[in-house]
Amino acid sequence: MRIIHPRVLITNFSFLPNHKNLSTFSKSFAQNNDEDDSHFVPILNEIVRGKQSWKIAFESSFLYNSLRPHHVEKVLIQTIDDSKLALRFFNFLGLHRGFDHSTASFCILIHALVQSKLFWPATSLLQTLLLRGLNPNEAFDCFYDSYDNCKFPSSLGFDLLVLNCVQNSRVFDGVVVVRLMRERGLVPEVRTLSTLFSMLVKLRHFNLVLQLLDEFLVSGIRPDAYLYTIVVQSLCELKNFNQAKEVIKRAESEGSEFSVVTYNVLINGLCKRHKAREAVEIKNSLVRKGLKADVVTYCTLVLGFCRVKEFEVGVEMMNEMMELGFVPSEVALSSLVEGLRKKGKIVDAYNLVNKARGIGVVPNLFVYNLLIESLCKDGKMNEAELLFKNMDVKGLSPTGVTYSILIDSFCRRGELDVAVCYFNKMSEAGIRVTVYPYNSLISGECKFGDLNAAEYLFNDMINKGVMPNVATYTTLISGYCKAGDMHSAFRLYHEMTGKCIAPNTYTFTALISGLCRANMMAEASHLFSEMAERNIVPNEVTYNVMIHGYCLEGNTARAFELLAEMVRKGLMPDTYTYRPLISGLCSTGRVSEAKEFIDQLHKEKRKLNEMCYSALLHGYCKEGRLTDALNACREMIERGVDMDLVCYAVLINGTLKQQDTGKLLSLLKGMHDQGLRPDNIIYTGMIDSYGKSGKLREAFGIWDIMIGEGCIPNVVTCTALIFGLCKAGYMDRAELLCKEMLVGNSLPNHVTYGCFLDHLSKEGNMDKAIELHNAMLKAFTANTVTYNILIRGFCKMGKFEEAHQLLLGMANNGIFPDCITYSTFIYEYCRRGDLQEAIRLWDIMLAKGLKPDVLAYKFLIHGCCVHGKLTKALELQDDMMRRGLKPNQPISNSFMQGTCLTSTEQSTSS
Repeated sequence: MRIIHPRVLITNFSFLPNHKNLSTFSKSFAQNNDEDDSHFVPILNEIVRGKQSWKIAFESSFLYNSLRPHHVEKVLIQTIDDSKLALRFFNFLGLHRGFDHSTASFCILIHALVQSKLFWPATSLLQTLLLRGLNPNEAFDCFYDSYDNCKFPSSLGFDLLVLNCVQNSRVFDGVVVVRLMRERGLVPEVRTLSTLFSMLVKLRHFNLVLQLLDEFLVSGIRPDAYLYTIVVQSLCELKNFNQAKEVIKRAESEGSEFSVVTYNVLINGLCKRHKAREAVEIKNSLVRKGLKADVVTYCTLVLGFCRVKEFEVGVEMMNEMMELGFVPSEVALSSLVEGLRKKGKIVDAYNLVNKARGIGVVPNLFVYNLLIESLCKDGKMNEAELLFKNMDVKGLSPTGVTYSILIDSFCRRGELDVAVCYFNKMSEAGIRVTVYPYNSLISGECKFGDLNAAEYLFNDMINKGVMPNVATYTTLISGYCKAGDMHSAFRLYHEMTGKCIAPNTYTFTALISGLCRANMMAEASHLFSEMAERNIVPNEVTYNVMIHGYCLEGNTARAFELLAEMVRKGLMPDTYTYRPLISGLCSTGRVSEAKEFIDQLHKEKRKLNEMCYSALLHGYCKEGRLTDALNACREMIERGVDMDLVCYAVLINGTLKQQDTGKLLSLLKGMHDQGLRPDNIIYTGMIDSYGKSGKLREAFGIWDIMIGEGCIPNVVTCTALIFGLCKAGYMDRAELLCKEMLVGNSLPNHVTYGCFLDHLSKEGNMDKAIELHNAMLKAFTANTVTYNILIRGFCKMGKFEEAHQLLLGMANNGIFPDCITYSTFIYEYCRRGDLQEAIRLWDIMLAKGLKPDVLAYKFLIHGCCVHGKLTKALELQDDMMRRGLKPNQPISNSFMQGTCLTSTEQSTSS
């Protein structure tokens, strides 16, 4: 019987690299059959079969130094009759004497062990052999040489080779081996082919299965029912149902007897392709063949009718199977109930669940879970919890689904403590925790808690054997991206894709957002293009993120192109789309164009909000056009958009920059008249502005007003004032304020302590700085920035070794260097004349995925130039420009200096 299918599916297999010490029979026998062997090999045989200790015998330097792989091959051949003895000798030489066995020795011994039915040690040896990097052709040739020269009676060794390839995910190597077997007249066992075909089906190489079947049918192999079933599955996956039926028909005519399993495979294939009614005909024909439909048959048909949304017919199938005494699977029943529910047939779904509960398949818990979920979605958490508590009264026990619904609902509401309480109850009840409650908790911690807690949950789920899914990875990736840790984000991304977990729109959007925040628009653009390659459709958020990224980069032209593209694709821009465009125009000095854009949107009846106008106000204030900003305020109010605190904050900041006290008081009065009061952000901005300009009296005046208005200073406010105090040299007052923070509700953070670190480092008081930093490490408030402050301080003092020790200690504390860290050391190495070490550190920085900035390039290019390495300096400049960075004047000066130095050296030498 011949299967019709495309002839060429795989034209080339990926082979492993050649092993340098490959040895074959033709080489070993032809080249080493000398007179000395005729005396030496018998001696070895006598030692192997004798009673003398092998360890003592091989202490002879003559014996061990004379031993060669071809001697071992001959001894193994002469010990085939006792394969256990041969294995002991082989292992003795390899494990205890460090002897490098030839490939031929491996093959001889594997064949011998297989003949003796010692499959476990044979498999172990085979795996070791394949680790040598043999490709399937080489492995087969060596196996065949040993098989042919030793005249082994059975070819089972080749079957073992094929099975080993399959088990080690080298299925295509297995294909090569079985084809080589056929060419040499060797026929693999049917079960070997079944295992190989089954793996090919898992890899979805269905045409290759059919091609191989044709080849071996010609060789006279007689497939069994299991092998035919795999072929039927392949044809179904290829949607070739007529040929699948023909295969079954011909096989039956040739005497093959199939069970209902084969027909279930065909029925499943038809159902998957929306041919449920044709599948019913197959089910009805089973009686004529003396077979009966089983529970799999019916469940498959139910699922098939669910796929085509013929739920009423699905109910008929379900009723029929229950009348026959079959218990439907949870999947089949759940799919049918869910289908009825989505179609609005809630009563039918409820009645079906009750009927199923009568035969013990699904209790009323399913309805309870749906009801609890509905209550949670409506925000009726008290009722949902009451229903949960009453489950025991109804004789029901909550499952993981029940707990997961409640955990997820509380996490979405930010009530993480309650969610964790249910999570603990779930564990205490002995219910296996699945990925879903973990996903909910990780998401909640990322949104409302902290990333460390999310990381702990992620590691905890893996340690407990719960495998993360795309939602888990996407949530944590998003958390890393928001924290600016793109290295960890992409590590997770590659980890998930490596586990064949396909990323979705949300995954890509999270990564693109992180890249945009990190000003890595080239990488973001590449990832955006990759979405199309993967047939993943970007949504409004994806476009908004890209537009925002390009605007931050100053590429407003590309941002407006994306705006037009998303409109063409039927996506609706909103204020989150317009605000970055307005801000982008303003940041590139095109505030007037931003104003025109807003006016055009107003004419098109596009709804704008305070965010959009605050971007315009910021643009005006940045250019010092405070009058225009105030005019824009009046216009936005006329258009029905009220001023909010953000708009006032922008204007107040603008007046502070111009030191216009009159307008500042006017704005504060306007806020009061509108019923608004300055918040922490506005007060903090004022304090920060006064502190940076050295006006500490005014800063403390605002501080007093802020407290008097009942607005409690937060950590940012305190840090801003501490910064001003440190800058002015008032360390005692800064320390006093920091102590007040420690006993209050605003605990100092890494920025707060960074103010002290920076001051201590600049003053050269590194002992105090290190003492403070150690305390920060214990409190988990240290980060890369604080390390950079210390490193810079030590380098300025010429204490390079202490700086280097800090670099080495960062990783031990879970903190990793950034571009600034490496740039500092590169500068120091170049200054000290150690250009080689500077370049080595540069390569490490690039290998870790860090993007050098202009300053980093400047340091290394200057170092190369002054040390006469102009070629390397030019390479760095080219790389810099490829990354979108423009060389500045100091870099040009470095090249001029390097050229002059090189010319001087050449003149001196001539």
